[in-house]
Amino acid sequence: MSPSPPRGTQRQVRASVYLLHGEKISPAPRTVTPPATAAGALRALLAGPSRYERGQRRTTAIPSGTALRSIVVRRHVATVDLSGRYDDGGGSLSMRARLAQVVFTATRFPAIEKVRFEVDGKPVTSFGGEGIVLNGPVGRADFEELAPLVLVESPLIGDTVRTPVRVWGSANTFEATFRLKITDAAGHTAADVYATATSGTGTRGTFDVTIPYRATRSGAGLLTAYWNSLEDGHPVTEDTVPVTVMR
Repeated sequence: MSPSPPRGTQRQVRASVYLLHGEKISPAPRTVTPPATAAGALRALLAGPSRYERGQRRTTAIPSGTALRSIVVRRHVATVDLSGRYDDGGGSLSMRARLAQVVFTATRFPAIEKVRFEVDGKPVTSFGGEGIVLNGPVGRADFEELAPLVLVESPLIGDTVRTPVRVWGSANTFEATFRLKITDAAGHTAADVYATATSGTGTRGTFDVTIPYRATRSGAGLLTAYWNSLEDGHPVTEDTVPVTVMR
């Protein structure tokens, strides 16, 4: 039998919420309390980015004041019921972005593969004034255009990393290859390596690599995912994750 936590304390687990960086989704860390971890993550998403995250240009398309009414998971589909504020205002990009934020946050949990939306208890088949069709559960693949070609899902913004650092996520790049660069607090390139996803060139695959690095100074650093242009070889940045890099 596992020991009970001290009275007055609750065990916390790490989760991710998906904000926006530019016009692409970008995960950020949160802590939630079991067993309602998916509900906790969605409530944290609806609360919006922190001051630090806003300073790193992370935003949200979800209207302030949107509330989670309920979430029910059956057969790997989460039915997410949100308050009426959720579909207020915004054009098609904003509407698709706020749908993607919920879908990516919910499907970070292995038990959830797709999301069915409700607003104020009523099933959504056409979302917002733009009439986005939702005639069934939707998953991450339905919002591929809102994911960067290289989506880093760990480490997350604000994390502290030490060598070697494990980096994982998904990618949809030419021939599934790209590069990962770690820059330390002195602006020194501590590592710059090739990585390969399980698929690419139109099909998103996953990657999971461990990168040794050599930092010259501990402090605020950056993990950059990029690829080199086939035309002239210049680097094309796909994702940047501000982290604390330790020597």
